Amino acid sequence: MNSGALLRIRDLKKTFAQPGGGRLTVLEVPQFELAAGEQAVLIGRSGGGKTTLLHLIAGLTSPDEGSIRVGDIELTGLSESGRDRYRAATLGYVFQTFNLLPGFSALENVRLGMSFASGRHDIQRARELLDRVGLAERADYRPSQLSVGQQQRVAIARALASRPRLLLADEPTANVDPASQQQVIDLIRETCRDEQVALLLVTHTMDVADQFDRVENLADINLAFKAAAGMTH
Repeated sequence: MNSGALLRIRDLKKTFAQPGGGRLTVLEVPQFELAAGEQAVLIGRSGGGKTTLLHLIAGLTSPDEGSIRVGDIELTGLSESGRDRYRAATLGYVFQTFNLLPGFSALENVRLGMSFASGRHDIQRARELLDRVGLAERADYRPSQLSVGQQQRVAIARALASRPRLLLADEPTANVDPASQQQVIDLIRETCRDEQVALLLVTHTMDVADQFDRVENLADINLAFKAAAGMTH
């Protein structure tokens, strides 16, 4: 075991009920670790369990078996309210669909990202983050007044607002145009580096994955996925 690991996963298993009865195993990860401040990318085919793994790490869903530990927190032992507090204080999440609140400005969306953690709205930090992602002059714009790429940049700022230790990014370039793809990746990586935040980014785009020193294929760590692949040969 890596004593410097921030994220530690052991013997993780997730199943879903099938319409005809029984349960389908969609994810089975015997071991995975991510060090504090480390940046890694997770690749794999569509529907292979990448988003499910992120949801488990975020505490948005619970595993059937196994352990997920982030720092000193064992997620599988937390109540629903405990998982909410864990996400607010420890985790940032960049969704591919942005999930910005349409009735709020860019600045208000970022400030909401920090209020869940501390109940405080640090307007100076919110403005600094918007400036860092190049949107200082659009702080008062609502999502509908921003381009798709700009909305994703607001989402990045919001995810980092509460000073998380771990940032999960789920296909963050999936809904941005090719011209904005590199800018989004650079912003996430540079901001995480500056903030000393560990990053686990999911993508199916090899141009993105090739920029990372550590690339993990879910097919290599997901036993269920490997077994299914073996049955097709």
